Formats: sequence, structure tokens, C-alpha cells
Amino acid sequence: MRPRFFIFGLGYVASHLAWMLEAKGWEVISTGSAGTLTFDDHANVRLALADASHVLSSVPPGGDGDPVLDTYGDALGGKWLGYFSSTGVYGDRGGAWVDESASTGTGRRTARAHADARWLARGARVLRLPGIYGPGRSVFDRLEAGKAHRIDLPGQVFSRVHVEDVVSATQSALNASQGAYNVADNEPASQNAVIEHACRLLGRDPPPLTGLDEAGLTPAARAFYAENRRIANGKARRLLGWRPRYSSYREGLAALVASAQGNREPGDR
Repeated sequence: MRPRFFIFGLGYVASHLAWMLEAKGWEVISTGSAGTLTFDDHANVRLALADASHVLSSVPPGGDGDPVLDTYGDALGGKWLGYFSSTGVYGDRGGAWVDESASTGTGRRTARAHADARWLARGARVLRLPGIYGPGRSVFDRLEAGKAHRIDLPGQVFSRVHVEDVVSATQSALNASQGAYNVADNEPASQNAVIEHACRLLGRDPPPLTGLDEAGLTPAARAFYAENRRIANGKARRLLGWRPRYSSYREGLAALVASAQGNREPGDR
């Protein structure tokens, strides 16, 4: 029998993980809109969990707690556990470098921080992820949709990670000890720098610089700019033996451009 890997929440990142696992011979069972089971199909979910050696959740917490732990926590004993968390658990750090020894729960994502702590208490490998980009979800797509904003906020920086590097870090964590691991590239940068570099690759002018109040951002997007931090990935490098394939946004964006050009049909412009 093939080893079975159960994924709660087959979203963007988890789908890429599932493709990698299946290519390596795993049977992947999952919940979510693109999954093989519905989350509320309790009987079949529990049957699948019983035969799974590995379980990973990418389901965010709800207002009442973590739905996976609250619904299926009693069925997770004796398994490898993984959880996709967020570096938002660190809150605003004024642009300082942050590693896994930093306190959590002080930012806007208190529910995520609580879920993060609960998964750690269960012995999970908790991967704390910054902004994730990749095919179909990058600054290029925001530029195409007219939603890429250059905000006049000097000193504001963020960390990010390519989806393929999240997958490779998860693969590395299959043989790692429990604990929290920051999974980010090596070069935090401002959103403006990423937008400007993407425009250079496309040969187009960047969008105009605007103030935060004039950008017309949603409350969620505006809250994103309220926090400022640099995510250190040293623990993942040391203990997982992981290295990001795309060490900065420049390598990651170049790969997306090359992939898009390679996928064009003859005659496309």
C-alpha cells in the first residue's frame, strides 16, 4: 500500500504540496473545494485519517477556534502533524529581524497565534509563512488586474516566499523534529521594490506612488501595511537543511517570467 498523507484544506499552497507528494508515490486524501472529501463528511474523514501516517492542516482558524483541532483533534494521535501558520503571529516589529524565539500573539492575527500554539502543543511541525507568491498569484497578476499599489511608506519591508519553496520546506520537515519554523526567502524587501522590479521585467512603467489614504485599499489590505518586520529563516536552514530555491523576489519573478514565456503558443505575443 502507498503511504497516505491527509491534507485539511487543499488550497493554493497545499495543492502544490499534493502534486509533489503524489509524484513521489504518496496517496493524498484532502478536504476543501478541490479536495477528495468534504470537511463535514465526518465518517469518511475519520476513516481516511485512521489510515494516514501524516496529516497537515492549511485551514485558518475561525472565530470560534481551530476547526480541524476542534472537530478531529481526537483522531490525530500518533501521526506526523504539520500546520501552515503565518508570520503574522509576530505582529509589528518596526522592521526588525524576527526568529522563532520571538513572542507571538501581539499582532492583528491573535486567532492565528492561538491556533499556532495549539498545534505546537500537539507536536506539529508549524511552518510560519509570510506572503506567498507563485504561478497565478504574484505581483504580475496584480499589475494585470490594476491592483498593484506603490504606497509611500519609507522603511516599510515585508518577507515573502515562493510556493515551490514552501513545498520543499514541508518535504524537509517530514523528517524533522516538532517545532516552529520560519519559511521565508533571504531578502525582505518593500512592496514597492517588488512592483518596480516586476515592471522592469515587463518593460512597463510602474504605477504612481500614492499615499496610504489615497490608495483605496480594503481594510484587510490596509492592515497588511500596519505591520513591518523581517523574517529570519536560519532555524529552517539549520535544522531542516532547507534552502530557498528562490533566494529573493528577483529570482522568483524571473522564474515566473521564464515559465510564462515557455508556455506561450507559437504566434502568441
